[in-house]
Amino acid sequence: MTSRTFAAVILAAALAGTTVTAQRGPAATAANLPAEVLALACAPKAALEVPDTPLRITGGQDSFVRQSHSPGDLITINAGSQNGIEVGQEYYTRRLLISNREKITPATPATIVTSGWIKVWAVDDTMSLATITHACDTINIDDHLEPFALPEVPVMSSNKPKPQRDNYGHVLTGEGRRRTFGKGDFFLLDRGSDHGIAKGSQFVLYRNKLQAQNFLYDLGEAVAVEVTPDSSTLQVTVSRDAIQSGDLVALRK
Repeated sequence: MTSRTFAAVILAAALAGTTVTAQRGPAATAANLPAEVLALACAPKAALEVPDTPLRITGGQDSFVRQSHSPGDLITINAGSQNGIEVGQEYYTRRLLISNREKITPATPATIVTSGWIKVWAVDDTMSLATITHACDTINIDDHLEPFALPEVPVMSSNKPKPQRDNYGHVLTGEGRRRTFGKGDFFLLDRGSDHGIAKGSQFVLYRNKLQAQNFLYDLGEAVAVEVTPDSSTLQVTVSRDAIQSGDLVALRK
């Protein structure tokens, strides 16, 4: 059976007895997850090099080409049973954002946006159909897939050591490459586990106004929610003013 016939047969069986104007998947089930877990699952990540992303969204099940999809849409992924894909598997859908076509380096990292997550509904040898479980953004053709696992909300210690003043990190970017943040927002930090950071690590955020003989301005506080060896995702917990790319980040340790 060809992949095209495979998809048609599955859809005909699923939609038998109903009158429809477009091919739709099973109705999306509410995630029923705490708001803080959903927020963490949708948080951005940093990429210091181009990630290896062979699994991708390659299309939808419409009579015309659509670039963006939402819950309830059926989407096609470029792998099937020959690649170990099975019905019921779940994947994050993510895409790489780069500013001004910069080369991705530790000094100019890219942002990985989580657009949502999907669940495999039907599998062919080399392609599969999936439904969108949750959308953080529009799910687009060419978004790549990564295995799905719910994040754990970090536990913040009530102990607040003094912030280190001799090894500042820097605020990078956030969701959609945004560069300004407030309480509850997520941003990327150019420090990770190689610099003594772990999930739940706490930070103080400062601004250097480049004013001689003046203290740094205490902007607020943040906590690490995702950590890799070279970078971290932080969530702002206290904001006394808008936090911006380039502001200083001091680890409480």
